[in-house]
Amino acid sequence: MSTTDTEFLADFAAMSRFGATPGGGVDRQAGTPADHETRRWFGEWLARHGYAESVDEAGNQFGTLELVPGAPYVLLGSHLDSQPLAGRYDGAYGVLAAAHAGASVAAEARGGNLDAVYNVAVVNWFNEEGSRFTPSMMGSGVFTGKLPVADALATADPTGVTVAEALAAGHRAPDGSAPVLADVACYAEIHVEQGRNLEESGTQVGIVDRTWAAAKYRVIVDGAQSHTGATRMEDRRDALYGAALLIAAARDLADEFEPGLLHTSVSEMYVLPNSPVTIARQAVMNLDLRSPDEGVLARATELLGKGIADAEARSRTQISVEQTHRWGLVAYQPDGVALGTASAERLGFTHTTIMTVAGHDSTNLKDAVPTVMLFVPSVEGISHNEAEHTRDDDAVRGVGLLTEVARGLVRGELQTA
Repeated sequence: MSTTDTEFLADFAAMSRFGATPGGGVDRQAGTPADHETRRWFGEWLARHGYAESVDEAGNQFGTLELVPGAPYVLLGSHLDSQPLAGRYDGAYGVLAAAHAGASVAAEARGGNLDAVYNVAVVNWFNEEGSRFTPSMMGSGVFTGKLPVADALATADPTGVTVAEALAAGHRAPDGSAPVLADVACYAEIHVEQGRNLEESGTQVGIVDRTWAAAKYRVIVDGAQSHTGATRMEDRRDALYGAALLIAAARDLADEFEPGLLHTSVSEMYVLPNSPVTIARQAVMNLDLRSPDEGVLARATELLGKGIADAEARSRTQISVEQTHRWGLVAYQPDGVALGTASAERLGFTHTTIMTVAGHDSTNLKDAVPTVMLFVPSVEGISHNEAEHTRDDDAVRGVGLLTEVARGLVRGELQTA
């Protein structure tokens, strides 16, 4: 293992101490003290490696390296925030890999070994996870114009703390010097796969070419509050029972299709009044359908409607459904896929094109600028869990691939890849 590989792994271990959990993961949800500590550490890392740090209004943290005065940036990055009791790699690996790759490419350009036509910037996107503040991918959403900054800053967590208040508790305030979308020529991101396709196939790296289609809903089940003991069973309008029926129906939807064609889940439930001797009057939850086939997603949505009607009838509740997100099969630019593939081949890495099931900041960026998305293997496909792990050799291989991609981007090769 080279000195640069060892340095990356040492930096990753140091960064992983912030918000560390007893189970070997991290818990640093957006805007929490643990998140701010990680951001502060990363800002110090950027300064030591010659980057100029800045923060925009949405809390996105940048490091910039000027190679060609006045030229746009090749932007590299991911996110440092996490889910509760999460793994160390999701997002954070990509931020640190980007910082190392950017520093390496800048050193080559300044040493006369690379003809740069663009500058280099690294970004830590704020609140990619969306666990504390909704929606997810918030920082990149604001950056790409998909979400008004005022709406983002006014968003409150379940305790009433707003994004603006959470950011004000951080180490650095915006000063107007951060890059904006017009300054960016292209974007690249590397991430752990969060699935087990690469590991099972023995493939070293993945080049993302498309996203799965997805539909997300906010579901409210309204019943009637009453006594858990005294209320006759036939008189009950139990919102939690209605929610349970719908949860089971959503899970059973996946069995209506060939294995792997539909993923369903229900998450983040709030129950009122949440008292041990009171039947619930309301349950609020998120419901998520994803598929690599838009026809399957449409059919699943149809079947879900029947499941909702059945749950309402059996529980004597009312269920309202609001769609919060929907997207189809969306492709990454073919030229970016070609550049990622060519870079892997130059380095001698086994590779494959791969779809992303999860959302990433790159799914926002690809709609605005040419984008390259890369994956490295996840052990057993575990993610959003303290046991999430990527082997060291896979991690440093990914840094090498991102560095090679960044070389091509800085040279302006994306348009001709």
